[in-house]
Amino acid sequence: MVGRKLPKPEKTRIFTVSNQKGGVGKTTTTVNIAAALAAAGLNVLVIDIDPQGNASTALGVEHHADVDSIYDVLINDFPLADVVAPCPDISNLICAPATIHLAGAEIELVSLVAREQRLRRAIDVYAKTRAKNGEERLDYIFIDCPPSLGLLTVNAFCAAGEVLIPIQCEYYALEGLSQLLKNIEMIQKHLNEDLVVSTILLTMYDGRTNLAAQVAAEVRLHFPEQVLGAVVPRSVRISEAPSYQQTVMTYDPSSSGALSYLEAAAEIAER
Repeated sequence: MVGRKLPKPEKTRIFTVSNQKGGVGKTTTTVNIAAALAAAGLNVLVIDIDPQGNASTALGVEHHADVDSIYDVLINDFPLADVVAPCPDISNLICAPATIHLAGAEIELVSLVAREQRLRRAIDVYAKTRAKNGEERLDYIFIDCPPSLGLLTVNAFCAAGEVLIPIQCEYYALEGLSQLLKNIEMIQKHLNEDLVVSTILLTMYDGRTNLAAQVAAEVRLHFPEQVLGAVVPRSVRISEAPSYQQTVMTYDPSSSGALSYLEAAAEIAER
């Protein structure tokens, strides 16, 4: 699966993929946009900080309890270089996996020094390590968050420069969004003034319903700059892919889901 080439960003772009509402396609969006960018020849890292580890599963990366994971980076000061693993299906896509240990990390982080900045520091050190070893720099980092605003998500917001918000084209879509934006504002004020909500992606779009069209129109009205032109349809293929430990990009590259994620990735790269 090699499609069009996409331009390299001037420096590493770090995205936190976030929405406190569960089931909006956060993980699906993270892994598929990452896979699409990697397939276009860019160097991409996915950091899975959701204790469920669904992004690690979709990328075919081991994440059982004995694997060194992002938990060890955050809590035990392991270097990120020691836990990243290659995605077997797509070259230049690597993943820092999540394990079940992360479930307790929220509590363990509370007592640690600079607890909000631990992921950011690990990423900075990793960038220097890559440079020292003569490896190419990363073009994109995507951080897949749990659907809550605990210390794991705060770490993601502190480490990123951009927020990508997937929004489901359903009735309650905008309700959770205002809360999320308030939280991001708080982070900007106190912890990371450089953070911007740069990208909103409409997911689970069902073209047969008026509701989907209405929600899409409303989100575009409120966020004309941020909303991508590409919308991700409801798709069986997208839902099936993780059970084969794949992204939809390799599972069914010609499906409507894969094509819409490719289009979304291209838009992100060309912004």
